[in-house]
Amino acid sequence: MVEIWKLQKWAQVFVWIGANSITIYVADNIIDFYKLARRFAGGDVKSFFDSTFAPGTGDLVIATVAVSLAVVLAHFLYRRNIFLRL
Repeated sequence: MVEIWKLQKWAQVFVWIGANSITIYVADNIIDFYKLARRFAGGDVKSFFDSTFAPGTGDLVIATVAVSLAVVLAHFLYRRNIFLRL
């Protein structure tokens, strides 16, 4: 899809993460995106999704927020041309 049909817009997120994969891994070990996401989407938000939709949906929302935080960090680093090279 990316090379033949030239549909490249949706794959840009993977470029951001791939360019800073080591940095995202280290940041996750230091910051712990899941714990930070529980601060944003835990408690009332989690219980709302668990009671309104299906049990476990709140955990899915928290995991989605955690991945979104990692993608936002990767996009920020990519736009500023900050790359951790080993």
